[in-house]
Amino acid sequence: MPHRPLGVLGVPSSAAAHAPGLERSPAALRAAGLVPALERSGRRVVDHGDTTPARWRPDPPERTNPHDVDRVATVLQEARSALAPVLAAGQVPVVLGGECTVTLAVLAACADAGLDVGLVYVDGGQDLQLAADHPEEPIADSMGVAHLLDLPGTHDALAGLGPRRPLLTADRLCFVGYADDEEDVHGLVPSVRIPASSVLADPGSAARRAVAAVGTGFLVHLDVDVLDMFTLPLADVPQYGRGLTPPVLTDLLAALVSTPGWSGLVVAEANPDRDDEHATSMRTLVGLLEAALTPAS
Repeated sequence: MPHRPLGVLGVPSSAAAHAPGLERSPAALRAAGLVPALERSGRRVVDHGDTTPARWRPDPPERTNPHDVDRVATVLQEARSALAPVLAAGQVPVVLGGECTVTLAVLAACADAGLDVGLVYVDGGQDLQLAADHPEEPIADSMGVAHLLDLPGTHDALAGLGPRRPLLTADRLCFVGYADDEEDVHGLVPSVRIPASSVLADPGSAARRAVAAVGTGFLVHLDVDVLDMFTLPLADVPQYGRGLTPPVLTDLLAALVSTPGWSGLVVAEANPDRDDEHATSMRTLVGLLEAALTPAS
């Protein structure tokens, strides 16, 4: 059975991030050869270009928590609209962030299209922070999943982004590869959790557990901070000496995307400012994605 085409969309935004830089990630991934690499995986690729760039700014007119939340929501609503023709054409979305909040837009677009998808969240953290718990660091980038789940205290502009609230329920969510401490400090999110240590021990088993947890039809969110920064220096918010290695991440993603229910991929948090002048790390990431998406012979 032929594979569905991939629909690539860039969302060049750092509006919800800790600082500028991520808005250049989609262009850097393309410059590193992402589209030809995806084509070499044996799939037809349609490049839908980018949404409007949005660079992080330090002080919006009115200080909010999350920071600059109305602008973040504007970025996500544009991405949501841009994904409509991708899904209508039957393409599998491959969305290039930007920061992690872009997954809100992807799930909103899927809900608009009548698609009920779960989420395998491959990330060094769980992005469950709530504004009331972190007034000193009101960054939406670390609050994305809290808003997907519409946890108490989330902001209407983000939690209400799509056609329903919540956009996702905890039983359709699985956290994979995190190395940070448990973030569900209020015990509100009874999702399956597979830490980095378990993925390192057996990435194939971790993938099977994740798919069993989220059910048929799922999106894969990939934040490159799931990798040990010493093994691939790209993450916007690095973790050192812990996390996955590139070969393990390749095996994990390959097992996930080869599942019939795989319905899309978000690649987030690859900051070109972390790379060298030859884009070595971006090229390594592109090669990793090509290997993961190429069917086993």
